[in-house]
Amino acid sequence: MRKVWAYGLVMAILIGGGILALNARSLPVTVVSPERDVPLRLYGLGTVEARVLSQVGFEVGASVVSLTADAGDRVEQGRELAALQHAEQAARVARASAAVAANRASRVRAEATIARAQAVLDQRRAANHRQKDLARQDVTSIQRAEEAQRDEDVARAELDVARADLAVIAAQGADTEAALALEETLLAQYRLHAPYDAVIATRHAEPGEVVKAGDPIFTLFDPASVWIQAYVDEERAGQIALDQPGTIRLRSMPQATFHGRVARIGLESDRANEERRVWLSCTDCPETMYLGEQAEVRILTGTRDRALMVPELAIAGFDGHRGTVWVVREGRFDTLEMTFGARDDKGRVEVTSAVPNGVRIVARPASTLVAGGRARIVEAP
Repeated sequence: MRKVWAYGLVMAILIGGGILALNARSLPVTVVSPERDVPLRLYGLGTVEARVLSQVGFEVGASVVSLTADAGDRVEQGRELAALQHAEQAARVARASAAVAANRASRVRAEATIARAQAVLDQRRAANHRQKDLARQDVTSIQRAEEAQRDEDVARAELDVARADLAVIAAQGADTEAALALEETLLAQYRLHAPYDAVIATRHAEPGEVVKAGDPIFTLFDPASVWIQAYVDEERAGQIALDQPGTIRLRSMPQATFHGRVARIGLESDRANEERRVWLSCTDCPETMYLGEQAEVRILTGTRDRALMVPELAIAGFDGHRGTVWVVREGRFDTLEMTFGARDDKGRVEVTSAVPNGVRIVARPASTLVAGGRARIVEAP
Protein backbone atom coordinates (compact mmCIF):
# COMPACT_ATOMS: atom_id res chain seq x y z
CA MET A 1 0.00 0.00 0.00
CA ARG A 2 2.87 2.33 0.71
CA LYS A 3 4.20 1.67 -2.82
CA VAL A 4 0.77 2.45 -4.36
CA TRP A 5 0.53 5.68 -2.44
CA ALA A 6 4.05 6.61 -3.46
CA TYR A 7 3.30 5.97 -7.17
CA GLY A 8 0.13 8.07 -6.94
CA LEU A 9 1.98 10.94 -5.35
CA VAL A 10 4.62 10.85 -8.08
CA MET A 11 1.97 10.88 -10.84
CA ALA A 12 0.17 13.81 -9.23
CA ILE A 13 3.40 15.73 -9.03
CA LEU A 14 4.19 14.99 -12.66
CA ILE A 15 0.70 16.02 -13.86
CA GLY A 16 0.73 19.18 -11.79
CA GLY A 17 4.16 20.01 -13.06
CA GLY A 18 3.00 19.51 -16.65
CA ILE A 19 0.06 21.82 -16.14
CA LEU A 20 2.30 24.43 -14.56
CA ALA A 21 4.72 24.06 -17.44
CA LEU A 22 1.96 24.48 -19.99
CA ASN A 23 0.67 27.56 -18.19
CA ALA A 24 4.14 28.95 -17.91
CA ARG A 25 4.94 28.29 -21.61
CA SER A 26 3.56 30.94 -23.98
CA LEU A 27 1.81 29.73 -27.14
CA PRO A 28 2.62 31.59 -30.37
CA VAL A 29 -0.48 32.90 -32.21
CA THR A 30 -1.19 35.23 -35.11
CA VAL A 31 -3.60 38.08 -34.59
CA VAL A 32 -5.83 40.19 -36.83
CA SER A 33 -4.49 43.60 -37.84
CA PRO A 34 -6.45 46.56 -39.23
CA GLU A 35 -6.35 46.92 -43.03
CA ARG A 36 -6.85 49.88 -45.33
CA ASP A 37 -8.78 50.07 -48.61
CA VAL A 38 -10.45 46.71 -48.04
CA PRO A 39 -12.59 45.48 -50.97
CA LEU A 40 -15.71 43.58 -49.94
CA ARG A 41 -16.44 40.94 -52.57
CA LEU A 42 -18.86 38.04 -52.68
CA TYR A 43 -18.10 34.79 -54.47
CA GLY A 44 -20.56 33.03 -56.71
CA LEU A 45 -20.45 29.98 -58.96
CA GLY A 46 -22.62 29.81 -62.05
CA THR A 47 -22.87 29.25 -65.78
CA VAL A 48 -22.97 31.15 -69.05
CA GLU A 49 -26.58 31.69 -70.13
CA ALA A 50 -28.55 33.84 -72.59
CA ARG A 51 -31.44 36.07 -71.71
CA VAL A 52 -32.98 35.61 -75.19
CA LEU A 53 -32.96 31.89 -75.98
CA SER A 54 -35.56 30.13 -78.12
CA GLN A 55 -36.43 26.68 -79.31
CA VAL A 56 -37.98 27.30 -82.72
CA GLY A 57 -40.04 24.87 -84.77
CA PHE A 58 -42.91 24.63 -87.24
CA GLU A 59 -46.54 25.36 -86.41
CA VAL A 60 -47.55 22.45 -88.65
CA GLY A 61 -46.37 18.89 -89.06
CA ALA A 62 -44.81 17.28 -92.15
CA SER A 63 -41.53 15.81 -93.36
CA VAL A 64 -38.42 17.99 -93.39
CA VAL A 65 -37.14 18.59 -96.92
CA SER A 66 -34.30 21.05 -96.25
CA LEU A 67 -32.19 22.56 -93.48
CA THR A 68 -30.03 25.55 -94.35
CA ALA A 69 -28.34 26.20 -91.00
CA ASP A 70 -26.32 24.22 -88.48
CA ALA A 71 -25.03 24.58 -84.94
CA GLY A 72 -22.63 27.49 -84.58
CA ASP A 73 -24.01 29.46 -87.54
CA ARG A 74 -24.88 33.13 -87.17
CA VAL A 75 -28.18 33.93 -88.87
CA GLU A 76 -29.89 37.21 -89.60
CA GLN A 77 -33.51 37.95 -88.78
CA GLY A 78 -35.81 36.61 -91.49
CA ARG A 79 -33.37 34.11 -92.97
CA GLU A 80 -34.92 30.79 -93.96
CA LEU A 81 -33.65 27.98 -91.72
CA ALA A 82 -35.71 24.95 -92.81
CA ALA A 83 -38.62 23.86 -94.99
CA LEU A 84 -41.27 21.13 -94.92
CA GLN A 85 -42.99 19.15 -97.68
CA HIS A 86 -45.79 21.52 -98.74
CA ALA A 87 -47.26 20.15 -102.01
CA GLU A 88 -50.71 19.54 -100.49
CA GLN A 89 -50.89 23.00 -98.97
CA ALA A 90 -49.69 24.56 -102.22
CA ALA A 91 -52.62 22.86 -103.99
CA ARG A 92 -55.01 24.38 -101.46
CA VAL A 93 -53.53 27.80 -102.18
CA ALA A 94 -54.01 27.24 -105.91
CA ARG A 95 -57.64 26.29 -105.37
CA ALA A 96 -58.24 29.35 -103.20
CA SER A 97 -56.57 31.53 -105.84
CA ALA A 98 -58.88 30.10 -108.50
CA ALA A 99 -61.89 30.91 -106.32
CA VAL A 100 -60.70 34.50 -105.98
CA ALA A 101 -60.24 34.77 -109.76
CA ALA A 102 -63.73 33.36 -110.39
CA ASN A 103 -65.22 35.82 -107.94
CA ARG A 104 -63.49 38.73 -109.65
CA ALA A 105 -64.94 37.58 -113.00
CA SER A 106 -68.38 37.38 -111.41
CA ARG A 107 -67.96 40.87 -110.06
CA VAL A 108 -67.09 42.21 -113.52
CA ARG A 109 -70.18 40.52 -114.91
CA ALA A 110 -72.37 41.90 -112.13
CA GLU A 111 -71.03 45.40 -112.74
CA ALA A 112 -71.85 45.03 -116.44
CA THR A 113 -75.39 43.90 -115.56
CA ILE A 114 -75.81 46.98 -113.38
CA ALA A 115 -74.64 49.22 -116.22
CA ARG A 116 -77.16 47.62 -118.59
CA ALA A 117 -79.98 47.87 -116.03
CA GLN A 118 -79.09 51.54 -115.49
CA ALA A 119 -79.27 52.19 -119.25
CA VAL A 120 -82.64 50.43 -119.50
CA LEU A 121 -83.95 52.42 -116.55
CA ASP A 122 -82.81 55.71 -118.11
CA GLN A 123 -84.49 54.78 -121.40
CA ARG A 124 -87.79 53.81 -119.79
CA ARG A 125 -87.77 56.86 -117.54
CA ALA A 126 -87.48 59.07 -120.60
CA ALA A 127 -90.26 57.12 -122.36
CA ASN A 128 -92.47 57.46 -119.29
CA HIS A 129 -91.99 61.23 -119.25
CA ARG A 130 -92.96 61.47 -122.94
CA GLN A 131 -96.09 59.38 -122.41
CA LYS A 132 -97.12 61.54 -119.46
CA ASP A 133 -96.72 64.71 -121.56
CA LEU A 134 -98.69 63.21 -124.43
CA ALA A 135 -101.43 62.04 -122.05
CA ARG A 136 -101.79 65.57 -120.66
CA GLN A 137 -102.18 66.83 -124.23
CA ASP A 138 -104.72 64.06 -125.01
CA VAL A 139 -102.40 62.84 -127.76
CA THR A 140 -102.11 59.35 -126.29
CA SER A 141 -104.24 57.22 -124.02
CA ILE A 142 -104.06 56.98 -120.25
CA GLN A 143 -103.37 53.25 -120.58
CA ARG A 144 -100.16 53.77 -122.56
CA ALA A 145 -99.00 56.27 -119.95
CA GLU A 146 -99.63 53.77 -117.19
CA GLU A 147 -97.75 51.06 -119.12
CA ALA A 148 -94.79 53.41 -119.49
CA GLN A 149 -94.79 54.04 -115.72
CA ARG A 150 -94.90 50.29 -115.10
CA ASP A 151 -91.97 49.70 -117.46
CA GLU A 152 -89.94 52.32 -115.55
CA ASP A 153 -90.76 50.69 -112.21
CA VAL A 154 -89.72 47.26 -113.54
CA ALA A 155 -86.44 48.67 -114.86
CA ARG A 156 -85.75 50.31 -111.47
CA ALA A 157 -86.43 46.98 -109.70
CA GLU A 158 -84.12 45.16 -112.08
CA LEU A 159 -81.37 47.69 -111.31
CA ASP A 160 -81.87 47.11 -107.57
CA VAL A 161 -81.62 43.34 -108.13
CA ALA A 162 -78.40 43.79 -110.11
CA ARG A 163 -76.92 45.95 -107.33
CA ALA A 164 -77.92 43.35 -104.72
CA ASP A 165 -76.26 40.64 -106.80
CA LEU A 166 -73.08 42.71 -106.91
CA ALA A 167 -73.18 43.13 -103.10
CA VAL A 168 -73.51 39.36 -102.68
CA ILE A 169 -70.61 38.76 -105.05
CA ALA A 170 -68.52 41.36 -103.21
CA ALA A 171 -69.20 39.61 -99.89
CA GLN A 172 -68.30 36.29 -101.46
CA GLY A 173 -65.14 37.94 -102.79
CA ALA A 174 -64.15 39.02 -99.30
CA ASP A 175 -64.69 35.45 -98.12
CA THR A 176 -62.63 33.94 -100.95
CA GLU A 177 -59.81 36.45 -100.40
CA ALA A 178 -59.82 35.68 -96.66
CA ALA A 179 -59.69 31.96 -97.48
CA LEU A 180 -56.76 32.59 -99.84
CA ALA A 181 -54.95 34.63 -97.15
CA LEU A 182 -55.50 31.78 -94.68
CA GLU A 183 -54.14 29.16 -97.06
CA GLU A 184 -51.15 31.36 -97.90
CA THR A 185 -50.50 31.87 -94.18
CA LEU A 186 -50.60 28.12 -93.64
CA LEU A 187 -48.27 27.65 -96.60
CA ALA A 188 -45.81 30.15 -95.08
CA GLN A 189 -45.76 28.03 -91.92
CA TYR A 190 -44.07 25.27 -93.93
CA ARG A 191 -40.92 27.43 -93.95
CA LEU A 192 -39.01 28.31 -90.80
CA HIS A 193 -37.31 31.72 -90.52
CA ALA A 194 -35.00 33.21 -87.89
CA PRO A 195 -37.07 35.42 -85.53
CA TYR A 196 -34.06 37.66 -84.74
CA ASP A 197 -30.31 37.94 -85.31
CA ALA A 198 -29.08 34.84 -83.54
CA VAL A 199 -26.54 32.07 -83.18
CA ILE A 200 -27.64 28.46 -83.67
CA ALA A 201 -26.85 26.55 -80.48
CA THR A 202 -28.35 23.15 -81.38
CA ARG A 203 -29.89 21.49 -84.43
CA HIS A 204 -32.52 18.96 -83.43
CA ALA A 205 -33.70 17.54 -86.79
CA GLU A 206 -32.36 16.25 -90.09
CA PRO A 207 -33.82 16.14 -93.63
CA GLY A 208 -36.37 13.38 -94.10
CA GLU A 209 -37.61 13.36 -90.51
CA VAL A 210 -41.33 13.73 -89.94
CA VAL A 211 -41.92 16.35 -87.29
CA LYS A 212 -45.04 17.35 -85.40
CA ALA A 213 -46.29 20.86 -84.81
CA GLY A 214 -44.23 22.46 -82.08
CA ASP A 215 -41.27 20.05 -82.25
CA PRO A 216 -38.02 22.02 -81.80
CA ILE A 217 -35.90 22.17 -84.94
CA PHE A 218 -33.25 24.61 -83.70
CA THR A 219 -32.20 26.14 -80.38
CA LEU A 220 -30.91 29.63 -80.99
CA PHE A 221 -29.95 32.62 -78.86
CA ASP A 222 -29.20 36.29 -79.23
CA PRO A 223 -25.42 36.70 -78.72
CA ALA A 224 -25.95 40.25 -77.45
CA SER A 225 -28.02 38.88 -74.55
CA VAL A 226 -25.38 36.49 -73.15
CA TRP A 227 -24.79 36.93 -69.41
CA ILE A 228 -23.60 34.98 -66.38
CA GLN A 229 -26.05 33.34 -63.99
CA ALA A 230 -24.40 32.85 -60.61
CA TYR A 231 -25.51 31.40 -57.28
CA VAL A 232 -24.59 33.24 -54.07
CA ASP A 233 -25.10 31.95 -50.54
CA GLU A 234 -28.26 33.49 -49.08
CA GLU A 235 -26.37 34.30 -45.89
CA ARG A 236 -24.18 36.69 -47.89
CA ALA A 237 -26.55 37.81 -50.63
CA GLY A 238 -28.06 40.67 -48.62
CA GLN A 239 -25.13 42.89 -49.65
CA ILE A 240 -25.83 42.56 -53.39
CA ALA A 241 -27.43 45.44 -55.31
CA LEU A 242 -28.08 46.18 -58.97
CA ASP A 243 -25.25 47.65 -61.07
CA GLN A 244 -22.51 46.55 -58.67
CA PRO A 245 -19.28 45.72 -60.55
CA GLY A 246 -17.94 42.20 -60.66
CA THR A 247 -15.21 40.08 -62.18
CA ILE A 248 -15.82 36.90 -64.20
CA ARG A 249 -13.57 33.91 -64.86
CA LEU A 250 -14.56 31.29 -67.40
CA ARG A 251 -13.57 27.68 -66.84
CA SER A 252 -12.18 27.40 -70.37
CA MET A 253 -10.06 30.56 -69.88
CA PRO A 254 -8.86 30.48 -66.26
CA GLN A 255 -5.97 32.80 -67.04
CA ALA A 256 -8.26 35.67 -68.08
CA THR A 257 -10.48 37.93 -65.99
CA PHE A 258 -13.49 39.66 -67.50
CA HIS A 259 -15.65 42.42 -66.12
CA GLY A 260 -19.38 42.88 -65.71
CA ARG A 261 -22.16 44.35 -63.61
CA VAL A 262 -25.13 42.97 -61.70
CA ALA A 263 -28.02 43.14 -64.17
CA ARG A 264 -30.69 41.18 -62.27
CA ILE A 265 -31.23 39.75 -58.79
CA GLY A 266 -33.58 36.78 -58.64
CA LEU A 267 -36.71 37.18 -56.53
CA GLU A 268 -36.86 33.43 -55.90
CA SER A 269 -33.98 31.61 -54.21
CA ASP A 270 -33.01 27.98 -54.62
CA ARG A 271 -34.88 26.33 -51.76
CA ALA A 272 -32.70 23.22 -51.68
CA ASN A 273 -29.27 24.88 -51.78
CA GLU A 274 -30.33 28.09 -50.02
CA GLU A 275 -28.72 30.23 -52.71
CA ARG A 276 -29.82 33.36 -54.50
CA ARG A 277 -29.56 33.69 -58.27
CA VAL A 278 -27.75 36.73 -59.62
CA TRP A 279 -27.17 37.64 -63.28
CA LEU A 280 -24.15 39.65 -64.44
CA SER A 281 -23.84 41.27 -67.85
CA CYS A 282 -20.35 40.98 -69.30
CA THR A 283 -18.75 44.05 -70.86
CA ASP A 284 -15.57 42.53 -72.35
CA CYS A 285 -16.23 38.79 -72.63
CA PRO A 286 -15.04 36.90 -75.74
CA GLU A 287 -17.15 37.19 -78.87
CA THR A 288 -17.83 33.45 -78.83
CA MET A 289 -19.46 32.26 -75.62
CA TYR A 290 -20.55 28.69 -74.83
CA LEU A 291 -23.87 28.30 -73.05
CA GLY A 292 -23.70 26.20 -69.93
CA GLU A 293 -19.96 26.77 -69.36
CA GLN A 294 -19.05 27.10 -65.70
CA ALA A 295 -18.03 30.56 -64.52
CA GLU A 296 -16.84 32.07 -61.26
CA VAL A 297 -17.90 35.59 -60.29
CA ARG A 298 -16.79 37.97 -57.57
CA ILE A 299 -19.11 40.90 -56.94
CA LEU A 300 -17.75 44.06 -55.34
CA THR A 301 -20.35 45.08 -52.78
CA GLY A 302 -18.32 47.95 -51.29
CA THR A 303 -14.98 49.06 -49.86
CA ARG A 304 -13.77 50.08 -46.41
CA ASP A 305 -11.18 52.76 -45.84
CA ARG A 306 -10.16 50.92 -42.68
CA ALA A 307 -11.48 47.60 -41.42
CA LEU A 308 -10.70 44.73 -39.08
CA MET A 309 -11.43 41.48 -40.90
CA VAL A 310 -11.68 38.21 -38.94
CA PRO A 311 -11.76 34.74 -40.54
CA GLU A 312 -15.14 33.10 -40.05
CA LEU A 313 -13.40 29.94 -38.85
CA ALA A 314 -12.05 31.94 -35.90
CA ILE A 315 -15.57 32.82 -34.69
CA ALA A 316 -17.35 30.38 -32.37
CA GLY A 317 -21.15 30.26 -32.32
CA PHE A 318 -21.37 32.64 -35.27
CA ASP A 319 -25.02 33.32 -36.29
CA GLY A 320 -24.27 35.76 -39.06
CA HIS A 321 -24.18 38.76 -36.73
CA ARG A 322 -22.71 37.78 -33.34
CA GLY A 323 -20.11 35.31 -32.18
CA THR A 324 -17.25 34.68 -29.80
CA VAL A 325 -13.55 35.01 -30.63
CA TRP A 326 -10.31 34.25 -28.83
CA VAL A 327 -8.35 37.36 -27.93
CA VAL A 328 -5.03 38.19 -26.35
CA ARG A 329 -5.46 40.48 -23.35
CA GLU A 330 -2.38 41.54 -21.37
CA GLY A 331 -0.41 38.58 -22.68
CA ARG A 332 -3.01 35.93 -21.87
CA PHE A 333 -5.80 34.22 -23.74
CA ASP A 334 -9.40 35.22 -23.18
CA THR A 335 -12.74 35.08 -25.03
CA LEU A 336 -14.83 38.02 -26.16
CA GLU A 337 -18.28 38.24 -27.72
CA MET A 338 -18.41 40.60 -30.69
CA THR A 339 -20.70 41.72 -33.53
CA PHE A 340 -19.84 41.47 -37.21
CA GLY A 341 -20.99 43.00 -40.49
CA ALA A 342 -19.98 42.69 -44.13
CA ARG A 343 -18.14 39.70 -45.56
CA ASP A 344 -15.61 39.23 -48.34
CA ASP A 345 -14.72 36.46 -50.76
CA LYS A 346 -11.82 35.27 -48.56
CA GLY A 347 -14.07 33.89 -45.84
CA ARG A 348 -13.63 36.88 -43.57
CA VAL A 349 -16.10 39.06 -41.67
CA GLU A 350 -15.82 42.72 -40.73
CA VAL A 351 -15.73 43.50 -36.98
CA THR A 352 -18.36 46.14 -36.19
CA SER A 353 -18.19 46.21 -32.37
CA ALA A 354 -15.60 48.23 -30.49
CA VAL A 355 -12.38 46.41 -29.61
CA PRO A 356 -11.02 47.28 -26.13
CA ASN A 357 -7.61 48.93 -25.99
CA GLY A 358 -4.75 46.49 -25.93
CA VAL A 359 -6.92 43.54 -27.04
CA ARG A 360 -5.90 41.62 -30.17
CA ILE A 361 -8.14 39.08 -31.93
CA VAL A 362 -6.60 35.66 -32.62
CA ALA A 363 -6.72 34.90 -36.34
CA ARG A 364 -6.12 31.13 -36.15
CA PRO A 365 -7.10 29.77 -32.75
CA ALA A 366 -5.79 26.28 -31.94
CA SER A 367 -7.89 23.69 -30.16
CA THR A 368 -5.44 23.70 -27.23
CA LEU A 369 -6.11 27.29 -26.21
CA VAL A 370 -7.19 27.77 -22.59
CA ALA A 371 -8.46 30.93 -20.97
CA GLY A 372 -5.70 32.45 -18.87
CA GLY A 373 -2.89 30.74 -20.78
CA ARG A 374 0.11 32.75 -21.77
CA ALA A 375 0.20 34.02 -25.37
CA ARG A 376 2.97 35.21 -27.65
CA ILE A 377 1.96 37.22 -30.70
CA VAL A 378 3.87 36.45 -33.89
CA GLU A 379 3.66 38.02 -37.33
CA ALA A 380 1.42 36.27 -39.79
CA PRO A 381 3.30 34.56 -42.65
